Amino acid sequence: MTLSSGEFNFTRLERVRWGVPALAAVLEEVEKRQAGRVLVVTSPSLRRQSDVPDTIVRDLASRCVGVFDRLKPHTPISCVLDLYQTVIGANADLIVTLGGGTPIDTAKAVIAMMAAGVTDPMDVADRENNWQTLPIRQIACPTTLSGAEFSDLAGLTDPQTNIKHGVSGIGIGPATVVLDPDLASGTPAHLWTSTGIRAVDHAIETVCSIAATPFTDCLALDALSSLSRALRKTNLDPQDKSARLEAQLAVWMASAGLDRTPYGASHGIGHQLGAVAGLPHGVCSCVMLPAVLDWNRTHNGAAQDKIAKRLNAENAANGVRALVAELGLPGRLSDAGVARTHLPEIAQKSLSNRWVKTNPRPIETADQILEILEAAY
Repeated sequence: MTLSSGEFNFTRLERVRWGVPALAAVLEEVEKRQAGRVLVVTSPSLRRQSDVPDTIVRDLASRCVGVFDRLKPHTPISCVLDLYQTVIGANADLIVTLGGGTPIDTAKAVIAMMAAGVTDPMDVADRENNWQTLPIRQIACPTTLSGAEFSDLAGLTDPQTNIKHGVSGIGIGPATVVLDPDLASGTPAHLWTSTGIRAVDHAIETVCSIAATPFTDCLALDALSSLSRALRKTNLDPQDKSARLEAQLAVWMASAGLDRTPYGASHGIGHQLGAVAGLPHGVCSCVMLPAVLDWNRTHNGAAQDKIAKRLNAENAANGVRALVAELGLPGRLSDAGVARTHLPEIAQKSLSNRWVKTNPRPIETADQILEILEAAY
């Protein structure tokens, strides 16, 4: 009998906290870390909707060196450079992020630059980064379900080429994650539910991974049960805080394999779909995941059967389609407003994506990606 083998690497996430308001948790974390120069990074929309970012600034008093909210979706290089210069100029010793994946990823890219001692984000993009020490850490208070807070991976976009690049390195992810359903209560419903499907995508491509592990399979499958239940509940009643917290906790489980088990074409094509067509990450998963599952079925049917069971569906792809439809989200590229003329460019630029290269059913040509895109259209 041949024994299986594998490897799983943990991030440097130290704590996940829930049941404590974000404001109190952040102040406690600052005290624990004896931070004296804290920079608050938040999305402009959250700052408009919630008084928490400015209240944190007020309560930190002299320990806060400023608020940065000049962020844009898909983390363009210019925003990373802007935050990097702000962190360096303020001599910050801790970053506190409040918002979705954009502030969290932008901070991760900056931490990678500082750890590598470079001033150009592209010097840490799409390569193996290794360092022994980190000059600064991040405390993340997420308001969406994208799962950015649970990985050492950030995406950044080069507007000149419309290509999305990855930045990774041990420890660039948050040291502490604070899950506060009250802080997330103002998140627009479409953003909450679509990023919830992004978390579903994390879980499914973990189970379907060519290097799946027993640890991540267990967490991802439980996450699917919780996510499908909690997303439906919060869609019916946005004020259901218990369901909102259940969804946040499920993201933690769904993200166990994020950047630690190789994903497939749903994520890989989605990266360039976002860069080229401007589609949000969550919507990319809504439209791409079912098509990729259908295309991969011949190569991972057993894994998909486990997924279907958790989604109470006859097959995995239709289970995702049903959930997307019930949440009122776009289920096809055409529904999401993507022009068919974009498809050849997306296919060509996706071919070099590392997760396209690790898709369970091998992808060798742009025509194969175009076939999947046409099925999703």
